[in-house]
Order: sequence, then C-alpha cells, then structure tokens
Amino acid sequence: MHRRRRTALLLSAAIVAAPLLTACGSDAHPGAAAVVGGQRITVSQLENRVSEVRDAQRAAVPDEAAYAQVIAKSGSLPRDVLHNMVLDEVLHEAAKDAGVSVTRKEIQQMRADLEGQVGGSKALETAWLQQYGIPPQRLDDNLRLQLEAQKLATSLGTDTGKPAFWNALAAASKKLSIDVNPRYGTWDVQKSSRADAKTPWVREVTAAGTPQAM
Repeated sequence: MHRRRRTALLLSAAIVAAPLLTACGSDAHPGAAAVVGGQRITVSQLENRVSEVRDAQRAAVPDEAAYAQVIAKSGSLPRDVLHNMVLDEVLHEAAKDAGVSVTRKEIQQMRADLEGQVGGSKALETAWLQQYGIPPQRLDDNLRLQLEAQKLATSLGTDTGKPAFWNALAAASKKLSIDVNPRYGTWDVQKSSRADAKTPWVREVTAAGTPQAM
C-alpha cells in the first residue's frame, strides 16, 4: 500500500500480561512514576499529562452527565498515559539505534493526509482524543511516534506486526532498564509494554476514524 495512503498506526497499550520487572517508587526513585534510561518520569509530570487529557475531554464534552460517562470509561487513564510516555522513549531509542529519524515535514504531511481522510483538523483532533486519549497539543508528538514505528519497521525489512520489529523494541527496552512504579503497573521488556495492559497496542485508523485491531 502506498505510504501516503496507508492508515495510521496507533501505539497504545500492549496485549497480554507478562512477568514483572523491578519496580520503581522505592527509596531509590522517590516521586517517580517510571525511570527510563536513568531519567525519571515524575508523578507530577504524569499528572500534568493526564490533566491535559481531562481538560481536553471537558472542553469537548460540556454536558455534565456525558462528561461523567467519559470519566467512568477512562479510569485507567493515568496508566495508559504513562505507558505511552514510556513507549515513546523506547521507540525513539530503537529508531535512533537503527539510524531512523522523522522530519517536521513528514509529520505535517501525515497530519494533512489524515485530516483529508476524517474531514479536517478539528475532526482529527476529536477522533484522537475520543478514541485514543491524545489531547490536541500532543497530536503531532503522537504522529511522530507513528512515523518512527513505520520507518523503523521499514529499515528492518519488516512491519510493525512481525517479530523483528518487536525484537528491536525489546532490545531498546532492555537497554533503557525501565522501572515502573507498581501503582501504574509493570513493564515487560520482551513485549515493550506495560504488563497489565489488556488492549491491542497496534491499531489501524480507517478513513472514518474507526480503530480496528490489526
């Protein structure tokens, strides 16, 4: 399929629970939601990112009853947001190791293509927020993630559903020595995922904006 017409991949949570890793949040890493490559993702940073999503949801759903339903359906949001923050670092590390990079022009082109599919910028922002919990100000960051995944897979002569791609992420996860605070789950090196996550981490977004498991 032509690259500019292929549907977008969304990296969210991983499939299958897996063995536990060493957890952070101990005396060695006070106040950390996770430690990735020796760098802390603080609880405060995570809470700020979660607040971005909640603020965007509140703006998009002004009705109190409807907003309450949104909150009820996204109780795992802090864990999901942390997963995406860690996965971003893992994928970036794997891409760097493979000599893969993404330009601003490529992100803009992908966004334009998707906006053309769903009916404009606002429609795309709404779809990403409602379906994936990505607030408008983080949309371009998420598209960069998608492009890195696609280009990494291409550089490996594979696609994102094949073992070679997963192995590259597993190697990056191991290299980064990821520790996750147990209140947010654990991290599975082999699957490059939060071990308690249960939804598919690779999805397609159709022209109508409806996710389908790959």
